[in-house]
Amino acid sequence: MALVKSLLGKTPEFGDNCFLAETATIIGDVVMGNDCSIWYGAVLRGDVHYIRIGNNSNVQDNAVIHATYQKSPTNIGNNVTIAHGAIVHGCTIHDNVMIGMNAVVLDDAVIESNSIVAAGSVVSKGTVVESGTVYAGIPAKKIKDIGPELLEGEIKRIAKAYGMYSGWYK
Repeated sequence: MALVKSLLGKTPEFGDNCFLAETATIIGDVVMGNDCSIWYGAVLRGDVHYIRIGNNSNVQDNAVIHATYQKSPTNIGNNVTIAHGAIVHGCTIHDNVMIGMNAVVLDDAVIESNSIVAAGSVVSKGTVVESGTVYAGIPAKKIKDIGPELLEGEIKRIAKAYGMYSGWYK
């Protein structure tokens, strides 16, 4: 079972059918919806502000989700993939988004629905990633619009696949 720890009177809450890997760490003011998966080595630390995650979202191996003390919470929508090694900090991520491997999303950034932040990118503080776009680089900038093939073939496919993968571990 994952390390699930209450802190400062707040206990993590999980929806139905969630998978928490044995080495995942979820602390404090964290609330997630149904059908989520938190993978090996992932850390969700709701100590200095809250973390909210919608339905069918996955936080992959060694990703970190945190916030900024009393200033910037972290809100993550439905069907969101936070890939291996990503850092998501004090920002808002809407529905149907993929945050690539080792990407960083910083405080007060907003990732609108149906978007991709490419692997290794850094989304600077306060940046707005427009709906239907791919951002890449350091700092991340728009490189293209998302067509149906990326929306269905990558964003939605990966979110659905992680629901299937988590079933293998239950």
